[in-house]
Amino acid sequence: MPAPKPKTGRSLLVTSATLLSLSLTTPAALAAPTPSTSPPATPPARMSTVGGARLGRPGTQVDLGAGAPVLPKDITARSWIVSDAESGEVLAAHNAHWRLPPASTLKMLFADTVLPRFPKSTTHKVVPADLAGMGAGSSLVGIKEGQTYTVHDLWLGVFLRSGNDAVHVLSAMNGGVGQTVKDMQDHADELQALDTHVVSPDGYDQPGQVSSAYDLSLFARSGLQKKDFREYCSTVRANFPGDTTKNAKGRSVRGSFEIQNTNRLLSGDSDVSVYPGIAGVKNGNTTNAGATFTGVAERGGRVLLVTVMNPEKKEHNEVYKETAKLFDWGFQAAGKATPVGELVPPRGAVGSTAQPGATPSATAAGAGRNAGSKPVAAASAGGSSGVGVALAVTGGALVLLVGAAFLVNRRWPLPDLVRRRTRP
Repeated sequence: MPAPKPKTGRSLLVTSATLLSLSLTTPAALAAPTPSTSPPATPPARMSTVGGARLGRPGTQVDLGAGAPVLPKDITARSWIVSDAESGEVLAAHNAHWRLPPASTLKMLFADTVLPRFPKSTTHKVVPADLAGMGAGSSLVGIKEGQTYTVHDLWLGVFLRSGNDAVHVLSAMNGGVGQTVKDMQDHADELQALDTHVVSPDGYDQPGQVSSAYDLSLFARSGLQKKDFREYCSTVRANFPGDTTKNAKGRSVRGSFEIQNTNRLLSGDSDVSVYPGIAGVKNGNTTNAGATFTGVAERGGRVLLVTVMNPEKKEHNEVYKETAKLFDWGFQAAGKATPVGELVPPRGAVGSTAQPGATPSATAAGAGRNAGSKPVAAASAGGSSGVGVALAVTGGALVLLVGAAFLVNRRWPLPDLVRRRTRP
């Protein structure tokens, strides 16, 4: 059951890079997974090789160069991946393409899909049908029927409190849960997140609903191209609308209450400190998924993504402790460890005919013919109120590359993601 879970400026990095082979395993291996209620005990012998052949192998994949530190010995997660958020280089991974229940980290895909569709000032009055179909014990932000909320309010509920009620209201605005699930699956396919099978928009345990550490990193990397996504996922605390009551003069007054981000590397906890340079992204926890988390952090001008899925060690906040250790390793190993794979760009970014499995030379040639292809990430209009935002987002809309396209022979820059400012 889901439970409440819980940029040092830099210029845009545009460096030529050759994509690793996107060769895949057999079509059967990439078919939609057979519905099940719990993950297998061991990873399959063959997994997707999107992003490189090494990523399709079970076990830990790392190439330590001279001076690179060894990996932490006490990482117990079933699956994890450490990657450079800008270049896409995978520094190390463990069962990166193992299809596992994602829990609320799937909300990154939900947000990346739906967030650009509604201006944050849009209002919506909640009706009973909006909240129908939520799983028992769902994490909630506290949305009430008959009350009106802005889209901004709803996204705060999604990112800070992982509220399934906020997800369902936004899904209703998007044409319903079924339509939203389809939209999310289509977007996952566009991002080449082929391990992902979407059944529910909120990440609640459902038979057949799976993703992977690799795919969750793709979702985070895509979402972080959007200004509002960056603001919401880095907000530490905010006020959320409460009930409407009558004051002493008989006037209707809308109350509010504070909500805090349940990402413990961002907000901290008794046994976990705020991680230096942290900028989001999303956590989750369900019965089948265990604890899951994707984080982004900056240090010394480098931005890393770490995804951790289901630590076997069940200590309090273990998923954050293991993530912090992998961040520490990644920042020390960057520039020393030889990459073992790469986070691939979206399909549309490499030309309409590009397919997974194409050779680097083929996809590069395709990119040269499609320099005017569609943007991969348009910044959403407006800005978050920034209440409790840990990291200032500068420059407004994302500066897109060459004709508003991500080219296959270019790396994917992030905006000034990690400029720190004082917490409230």
